[in-house]
Amino acid sequence: MALIHRTTMTPTKRELLTEWLPKQSWYVGDAGTPELVKAGGFRLDDPEGAVGIEFMVVVDTTAREPVAYLVPMSYRGAALEGVPGEALIGTAEHGVLGTRWVYDGVHDPVVTAQLRALLRGEAMPQHQSESDAPDPTVTVHGAGLDDAFDVHVNRVLQPAEAVQRPSGHLVAGWTWPNGTAARGVLAAVEPR
Repeated sequence: MALIHRTTMTPTKRELLTEWLPKQSWYVGDAGTPELVKAGGFRLDDPEGAVGIEFMVVVDTTAREPVAYLVPMSYRGAALEGVPGEALIGTAEHGVLGTRWVYDGVHDPVVTAQLRALLRGEAMPQHQSESDAPDPTVTVHGAGLDDAFDVHVNRVLQPAEAVQRPSGHLVAGWTWPNGTAARGVLAAVEPR
C-alpha cells in the first residue's frame, strides 16, 4: 500500500513537469512555457514498497484548446541505472523522504511491471492523494494481457468518445480547467 505523506516537495511536481514536458517529442504545445494544472490521475503500489508510482494527468492551459497529458512517474530514493537521460524528470526534496529522483514511468521497470499487472487484473488502482484507498473510477476493459502484447501509454489524452477503443485498455478520468469531467484511454494493449 502506498503511503501518502502530507508534506512539501521542492520543486513541486508541476514545476518539474513544466521544465521537462516541452522537451518531449510528443508534446504538442508551442515553444513557450506551459501553464500546467493538475487534472487527475491515480497510483499503483510497488509490491516491494520502494518505488512510488503515480499516473498524473496535467492540462496545459496555454493553447487555444487546453491539452491533457498523461505522465506516469516513479519516485525513487536513488538514481535508476540503465535508463536514457531524458527519462529523468528531475530531483526534488521531499519533506519526509529526502531527495527523490523522479522518472518518466515508461522507462522505469517497476512502473511498467505494475501497469502490466493492472491490465492483467493483478493490481488495484489506488486513489491519487489518499493512503490505502482503491480508486474504482480507474477501469480495465477487454482481454487480459499476456507476453505476446506490449502496452502503449497515451501521452496526449482525448475523451473516450473521440478515440477508437482497443480490445484491452485502461480508462480513467480527468477534469478540464472549466470543470468539465472527461474520461479517456490512458493505456492500451498492442500486439508485438
